[in-house]
Amino acid sequence: MKKAVILLMVLLSSAMLAACGKKDNNTSGSSGNDGDAAFGEASMEDLKAAVVDVLGENYWPNMAMEEEMFSQIYGVTSDMYEEYFAETPMISTNVDTLIIVKAKEGKVSAVEDALNTYRDNLVSDTMQYPMNISKIQSSRIETFGNYVCFVQLGADVMDAEEEAAILQCQEENEKAIDAIRAALSK
Repeated sequence: MKKAVILLMVLLSSAMLAACGKKDNNTSGSSGNDGDAAFGEASMEDLKAAVVDVLGENYWPNMAMEEEMFSQIYGVTSDMYEEYFAETPMISTNVDTLIIVKAKEGKVSAVEDALNTYRDNLVSDTMQYPMNISKIQSSRIETFGNYVCFVQLGADVMDAEEEAAILQCQEENEKAIDAIRAALSK
């Protein structure tokens, strides 16, 4: 019970801190578009490489997701994007995921909505492996121009206490987001 109360307090604190930095009232884990900053173009390979470079061995996704599966699981259909990158672990008990979608003109909101719906459903799902709860709770969606990113990373949190696991996942996600932001700002 004590752990549950601590986890709830950490989650509420994280939500409140995240909400303070948001430009909109979306509470689904997205911090929205990165203001009026101008972002350039980058290849999906370069964006992934930027994340892998910063996370090193803590980058666990290693299986590319085919277009049909991507659409079925995340609700992002081919009419919404110019290109996408989606990678998850081969081992289904792990949930580390990196998704980067280059949305078509006028489709950024539709991609954000689809990913937020997926994230909300995942967060609400009570049938998760305990080792994945911190990763799911810490997942986030970030938008840079017409690039919409979903990060659910954290690597090995098996032996960490709940609060430490959440903080580790938040840190890994922040590193990934910062790497993508930097790659698109060049």
